[in-house]
Amino acid sequence: MAVPSSFVYLDYAASAPMSAAAREAENAYELSAYAGANPNSLHTAGHMAARALDESRRTLARCLGGSFRPADIVFTSGGTESNNLALLGLAEAARSADRRRTSVVLSAIEHDSVLDVAPVLRSRGFEVVFAQPGRTGVVDANTVASLVGPQTALVSLMSANNETGVIQPVGEVARVAHASGALMHTDAVQAFGRIPLELSGVDAVSIAAHKIGGPVGIGALACRTRVRIRPQSFGGGQEQGRRAGTQDVRGALAFAAAAKDCCDNLKARRSATLELSRGLRNQLFAEGTGIVPTVSYESLGEDARLAGIVSILAPGVDSETLVLACDQAGFEVSAASACSSGSLAASHVLLAMGISSTEALCSLRISFDERVTPAELDSFADALIDIVSTRRGSLR
Repeated sequence: MAVPSSFVYLDYAASAPMSAAAREAENAYELSAYAGANPNSLHTAGHMAARALDESRRTLARCLGGSFRPADIVFTSGGTESNNLALLGLAEAARSADRRRTSVVLSAIEHDSVLDVAPVLRSRGFEVVFAQPGRTGVVDANTVASLVGPQTALVSLMSANNETGVIQPVGEVARVAHASGALMHTDAVQAFGRIPLELSGVDAVSIAAHKIGGPVGIGALACRTRVRIRPQSFGGGQEQGRRAGTQDVRGALAFAAAAKDCCDNLKARRSATLELSRGLRNQLFAEGTGIVPTVSYESLGEDARLAGIVSILAPGVDSETLVLACDQAGFEVSAASACSSGSLAASHVLLAMGISSTEALCSLRISFDERVTPAELDSFADALIDIVSTRRGSLR
């Protein structure tokens, strides 16, 4: 198999390329007097590192909005740890305060870092209930309302789906959760920095740096200080006792720089990315290509999803074939979520939406932001249409 000498990266939803702002922040840290210092140390370099860490918290709190404060920001190793800490920590703390709270409601379209916590919650004595989406990929607030009650400890619904890009009614669901006395968490890893977030009624929100042009290996859980959370790691008392371990100051600074860059330019970036997305969709979904969207743009408008995720089906051509053929042609895309791309199982998100297993096994996710050029997307569209046509022809 020939290896392309260069490639076009179209898997930003898995991990976005580092931004110039994040690189500059990392470089500035390396040149600082406190580079390498432990922010928990009592000496001058330690105090300098701690101040830099606190400034990163202030930046992230401003970018989140929703009345989150710097003290609410808990630094973690990424979105997965943030989600794990939120689900286990919030559910256990809620049950400790009220022994009736023994149920957790999750949506069926959550990321694996949420869904894979379900067996752990059950092993700790919780009932886990799943809210199903409609065919458009939206989890309706009324569906959640039918599942919550005085027994509910926690409701978790992602802000936007990582496979389809469909934006969820987090604000409405938060009101439903609070009406029953439950806590509300949202996984905003895909949505943060890409759309305005509705977080005023949310108790905790997960975010990650590498989805927005920051470094891999750092994330945060914004958890309101008035909300009790039981720690899931132990040993140092950092992060106000909510997450043990020496903080990554360099990563935090780069994360904050990437977040500020995204949030300061959110409207312009979303508009530019939306224009790129329209051009790509017009080519891929043209008559005769044999390629269709996982969610039609007639049933759910483009403003109801993230601009930089184009989720498609190519019935008759399996996802693995599509990914490998695109890779050989010099284009990097993924089948559903990158975290589960090593599995041949159909996407749990598409199955939950009512798409058949046969069709779900023919899905592809193309993701990007405004840094990708129209010419690159044009070339990709031509290549994918040709791949689908050729592979289908070989099956006849």
